Amino acid sequence: MASYSVINRRAPRLDAPDKSTGRAKYIDDLTLPDMLYGALLQSPIAHGRILNIDTSAARKLPGVKSVVTAEDAGLVPYGVSPARYDETVFCHERVRYVGDEVAAVAAVDLETAQEALSLIKVDYEELPALLTIEEATAEGAPQLHEKYAGNICGEVHQEFGDVASAFKECDLVRTDTFLNKRQDAAFLETNGVIADYDLNGYLTLYTSTQVPHYVQRVVAMVLGVPVGKVRVVKPYVGGGFGPKAGTNPMELASCLLSLKTGRPVKMNYSREQVFLFSRARHQFKHTLTTGVKKDGTLMALTNECYLDGGAYTSFGIATVYYAGSLLGAPYRLPNMKYDGWRVYTNKPACGAQRGHGGVAARAAWEQQLDLIADELGMDPLEMRLKNAMHAGDITCNDLNVSSFGMRECIEAVAEGSGWKEKRGKMPKGRGVGMACGFFVSGAGYPIYRSDTAHSTVVIKLSDDGGTAHVLTGSAEIGQGSDTAMAMIAAEALGVPLDQVRISSGDTDYSVDLGAYSSRQTLMTGHATKQAAEDVKQQVLEVLADALKVPFQELDVKDGHVVFSGETPDFSALRTRYIKEHRGFLDNPPEGEALTFKEAARVAYLEKGSIVGTGKYKPGELGGKFKGAAVGTSPAYGPSAQVVEVSVDMETGRVTVERMTDAHDCGFAINVTSVEGQMQGSLSMGLGEALFEEVKFDDKGRILNANLAEYKIPTALDMPNVDTIIVESDEPNGPFGAKEVGEGAIMPTIPAILNAVSDAVGVQISELPLTPERVYKAIKKAREEDTS
Repeated sequence: MASYSVINRRAPRLDAPDKSTGRAKYIDDLTLPDMLYGALLQSPIAHGRILNIDTSAARKLPGVKSVVTAEDAGLVPYGVSPARYDETVFCHERVRYVGDEVAAVAAVDLETAQEALSLIKVDYEELPALLTIEEATAEGAPQLHEKYAGNICGEVHQEFGDVASAFKECDLVRTDTFLNKRQDAAFLETNGVIADYDLNGYLTLYTSTQVPHYVQRVVAMVLGVPVGKVRVVKPYVGGGFGPKAGTNPMELASCLLSLKTGRPVKMNYSREQVFLFSRARHQFKHTLTTGVKKDGTLMALTNECYLDGGAYTSFGIATVYYAGSLLGAPYRLPNMKYDGWRVYTNKPACGAQRGHGGVAARAAWEQQLDLIADELGMDPLEMRLKNAMHAGDITCNDLNVSSFGMRECIEAVAEGSGWKEKRGKMPKGRGVGMACGFFVSGAGYPIYRSDTAHSTVVIKLSDDGGTAHVLTGSAEIGQGSDTAMAMIAAEALGVPLDQVRISSGDTDYSVDLGAYSSRQTLMTGHATKQAAEDVKQQVLEVLADALKVPFQELDVKDGHVVFSGETPDFSALRTRYIKEHRGFLDNPPEGEALTFKEAARVAYLEKGSIVGTGKYKPGELGGKFKGAAVGTSPAYGPSAQVVEVSVDMETGRVTVERMTDAHDCGFAINVTSVEGQMQGSLSMGLGEALFEEVKFDDKGRILNANLAEYKIPTALDMPNVDTIIVESDEPNGPFGAKEVGEGAIMPTIPAILNAVSDAVGVQISELPLTPERVYKAIKKAREEDTS
């Protein structure tokens, strides 16, 4: 593998100084002159008809500048996928969950805006609330959306191979059911916005988002403003994890209020409103049947899945596909059948959360694989090694794993965790479990049908040639993408990292589809690398002409021009450079090496501003069957994990003692960030496995819509974590890189489940693993043993 000067090393994050000193500006730190404050009126009931809305008293309140309802906003439908646009800015006939948006107010301060909300009178005719899948799909149940009979938002029916015939050849066939619970992303920064409609008719929206480009398109579409007059700017973001990957009602309401008033309007969600908006992890119910040969060879899988989707679609169509397609790997599985249903209910809409659609499915199947291995008398790790896919394999549902270090990941965690020394040799109450997973390196297709590039990047050299300014619409949301792009640009240019500056998260810079599906390193990275190479080529072409040497003999390394042929005499060129800089050049260049800065200045004097551009979109991916686009990606990152736990046999309390994780990221751009993403995935998976659950009462109201009662992991919950980077040199990635943002969460939950089963001798197939649930399972097993 080639040696590099910048990438594949440890670099400090470019945003670290701002964040560590408090200089980072998040949305709530921003103010604009003459700014108003907005607030949303949300439904207090889960399901009902709107009979009348009276805003007259609110409009008369001193300090109120605008009150808007569906009458003002219009009825343009929107959502995430154009195939399922089922939302409007405000409800116009019915409310469908507690928190559904009915109206909004802009006032001179937040207190006045909130008082105005209390003056808006809404008459509702309450309707039966459908709070479970069973209620929503029961015969005669009210329809939540007229277009979708039986409250089925979407359904998928796929078969690859011949499952029925394969089962007949199996020596063991096993069926299990697995249930997870709805979870919240629990990002620390709540959603917030400032909308500013200026006197020239341009609308700028500052928002805590993962997807500036998609928000720009939706705002333009819903409010009827030309896309070219809508700018979306992403300040620093305090976490996203998926629920910030779409357009929210607050973004649209603030823009509408700014259009109405001609003044900037600021709005923020409270923590309760974050839970009400949701768009986070679905509740899934998976029933899996797996058939194997007696030597552990996987033969066939059927997967029947129900998703509780909440009141609107959001990312749900993709989610219901992902819940099936992401079981096509990381094992060689010749036959697979999937039937999935996403159901509307009167609860907040679910959407995409880290490991989109695949986390519960992976937990269910990896747990079942352990049970099968136990029945066969096999080591579950050896069974996975036997079936692991290799680079170049194509799954039964046409996913091409062009690089795939699955075997290497399994072997790494086996050695790193002491698997052979611990498995089956630990005392009661102590256990060790393992699991595998994989995820996409960017979705193969944009959310809307378009031939647009998935990412475009512009790099502009400063006039003195000393700084390369990377301009990208990509969304740095804490994952370290700005640093990765700067490192890629520096490596491709051949200059040190400190000669690269980056500006991101602004639709005025370039098109970028945003931070979702672990796409930025591969997709934005390609565009960044291409833009940097374009800049370097422009500079070296001018230099080659000035020195009368072949262009092919020039390159840039460590900030200096290198010559593969005879080194030319560039003294005249340097003399001109020094003359141009007289008066502000502290240390004139000297010696035999020609710097890139000098060469870039020569190019500037010849051509003017040096601007390079790059773009990227994947080639044709996947199969031709219905739904083939979901799950397709230029590359896939596999991972394996071993978790060690202790369980208090008298209380059921689970403590995760150690986690060993290996992830194939292709080629690590920033080693420190890769490890950080792995650790973050493990932390999030630990929380979902042990204690995270959004709870509702029988009226559809959330009972724990705060971070005091909705428990997320802290540093005190995290054990020692060993992160092992596996590199496989992805042919479709920039410098061989691919994802690490989401794939590492895939094995976490099942590895914990399998470790707990090993510790207590009982399978628990419902999440979260609360002490009560674990203790009841232990108690039941004891009673069965003594009966």
